[in-house]
Amino acid sequence: MKTTIKNQYASANSALIFFVSMLIGYNIYQEIFHPEKADLILCIVMIVLTAATIQKYRKKAEAKE
Repeated sequence: MKTTIKNQYASANSALIFFVSMLIGYNIYQEIFHPEKADLILCIVMIVLTAATIQKYRKKAEAKE
């Protein structure tokens, strides 16, 4: 039996969004309670990379259809 997935990157994108969301939540917590341990610049970089990756692979999946 052959199965097809419309967007093979959907699960990877979801996992990436989950990981970055956890990282952001942790760093916001650190910023509030322990400002010296927070890495907000790292979070901003991760958000930008995640957004670029998702846009890139979403367009690639749409182009194949």
